[in-house]
Amino acid sequence: MFPIRDHNPSGRTPYVVYVLMAANILVFVSYWGMMDNPQLINKLFSEYAMIPARITDGGGFETVLSSMFLHGGIMHLAGNMLFLWIFGDNLEDEMGHLLFLAFYLASGIGAGLIHIISSPYSVVPTVGASGAIAGVMGGYLLLFPKARVDILLILIVYFRVFSIPAFVMLGVWLGMQFLGSLSSDPDQGGVAYWAHTGGFLVGLVLTLPLWLRRGGPAFWTRTEGHPPHPEPDYRFSATRIPRAGRSTYRKPPGKPPRR
Repeated sequence: MFPIRDHNPSGRTPYVVYVLMAANILVFVSYWGMMDNPQLINKLFSEYAMIPARITDGGGFETVLSSMFLHGGIMHLAGNMLFLWIFGDNLEDEMGHLLFLAFYLASGIGAGLIHIISSPYSVVPTVGASGAIAGVMGGYLLLFPKARVDILLILIVYFRVFSIPAFVMLGVWLGMQFLGSLSSDPDQGGVAYWAHTGGFLVGLVLTLPLWLRRGGPAFWTRTEGHPPHPEPDYRFSATRIPRAGRSTYRKPPGKPPRR
């Protein structure tokens, strides 16, 4: 299941989202050629990825920020940019450009610190914008819990797009991250579940002042959890392909028999 878009158009151009996406993509492209060279990529990550044990020992604090712009592969990057694209523009619209940038970085830093607390002596490098983007998702849940999100469901050869409320999609995602946090060992690498869970909660908390200024529970009552503007109704229609007419083939007459 993949979210592909929401029914919540923003009212202003999300310049910060564009800049963040471009920065993440350009940084990845800059070292993409190293991905097949373990020695080079390990050296890069040892310098710029976040390593909890190093920070616990009092060094490498700048890597909490630099690690947010590194990714372990193209699918890791693509997934993060997709979620930022879907949910980031609406928060930037509500917060304003500079405040959204500060919110994004603070969510990422908070997610990184929670990951360090979960495994303070881990020597596994941590990379990715997932913690910051999880914060964006937490803020989105607070402001637009019933905004519709289109989900692409793929079951082998079956494809289907359907809409569900944001609180269902984001709630399921958060539940999966929390269960992963309880069942995985951060010292063994893999997915940084605590960074995802922590980033989501940090983003939700950081959005509380904005939600309260909008009226808090009264804002939900007024909007019924939907975006405070008409939601577009995206529809899928079958492609009209002209049907070819039936043709007939006549066998050419054979030569007359010889006598």
